[in-house]
Amino acid sequence: MDAIDIPSLRAETDRLTENLPDGSPLDAQAAALIGLAAAVSVTSLDRAAIDEAIGRALDTGASMVQLQEIIALASGLGVHSLMASSAVLLAEGVKRGLVARDVPRDVERQRLWDKHVGDDPFWTEFSSELPGFLEALLQLSPEVFTGFFEYCAIPWRSGTVRAWIKELAALACDASPSHRFRPGFRVHLKNAIKLGVGRTAIYQTLDIAAAAPEHRGFA
Repeated sequence: MDAIDIPSLRAETDRLTENLPDGSPLDAQAAALIGLAAAVSVTSLDRAAIDEAIGRALDTGASMVQLQEIIALASGLGVHSLMASSAVLLAEGVKRGLVARDVPRDVERQRLWDKHVGDDPFWTEFSSELPGFLEALLQLSPEVFTGFFEYCAIPWRSGTVRAWIKELAALACDASPSHRFRPGFRVHLKNAIKLGVGRTAIYQTLDIAAAAPEHRGFA
């Protein structure tokens, strides 16, 4: 498998935004909130950068609730462990005869699927980037499947930060040098485009992501 590096993510951005208008640049508050997401991401966790990012965001007039919403959003990167491994775990379990392949959903699993996934176009697009993830997670653990959706929904329920800023914040986390999570990167880039974000703000976000501190440990 080819390595996912920063130039390849930028090249993909070039392709997906080729016909997009430049649009408006990020305002100071949006840039600060996106920078905060990159700083608090588990792939960075640099204390000095966190201090600076929080101060900068507060200086722009962002509220404590908005900062907490962005931090909660960035903390969701932990679910990428589930995304990267669930289908692999299920396949290995099938290979070893530990679990059955293509088990029909029981009543409770079907209820959970209908409640959380259904025919929502977001999850349809999401599944195209991570084929089999949701199905594998549900088969392996309805409890973890439910927890995944409940936790990921937290920063989207309060809505004190505009949706397009949260999509760009998530994009910055996924595009940071120490993460480079292509499935999430593509999902959040496409969502930002659908929400009307132009090329200028998208490339500013990539620049913020590129400047995210390397994870050197947290004392």
